[in-house]
Amino acid sequence: MDIEIEHTHIPTKYVLLECKICHGALLGISELIQTGEDDWEWNSASRLWPSPETEIDWDIPEIARNSLVEAKVCFKAKAFSACAVMCGRSIEGVCKHHDPETKTLAGGLKKLREDGIIDDRIYGWGEALRENRNLGAHATTEKVSKDDARDLLDFSVAIYEYVFVLNAKWERFQKRRDKT
Repeated sequence: MDIEIEHTHIPTKYVLLECKICHGALLGISELIQTGEDDWEWNSASRLWPSPETEIDWDIPEIARNSLVEAKVCFKAKAFSACAVMCGRSIEGVCKHHDPETKTLAGGLKKLREDGIIDDRIYGWGEALRENRNLGAHATTEKVSKDDARDLLDFSVAIYEYVFVLNAKWERFQKRRDKT
């Protein structure tokens, strides 16, 4: 379905697609963009529905990324204790990436802080992840709530973004500034 330009001032169309994996419906939006003086093309559709999940940056090493993907799967399946375990395991992957000799998550987090890879606030988030990972990993009557699992997943993603993505962007920014 095309949308009239008078209403949006941008040539826009909605597209209905089929997911290649689950064969469910996807709703997207595409805009007409100028690619040359007299050339126009529809850009790639952006997903509107269902809401796209946040992507996991490919700059995150595989040892850490795999567990984060599984944590998201656990959360979606409402396996909140399992989500907490996978979040803790993913942060352990961060520790092992920086020091393959890491034996425990607690020790790995301390080393990351000592080496200046994470600051005190991120260390606190890591400690919360470690404690809840232990809660989920050991047989107790305590459960990890949906809200706690969501927060733990958000903390995990934030730690990854901080350690791998934002630090790399900061270094590139600094190199550009040093050249000028």
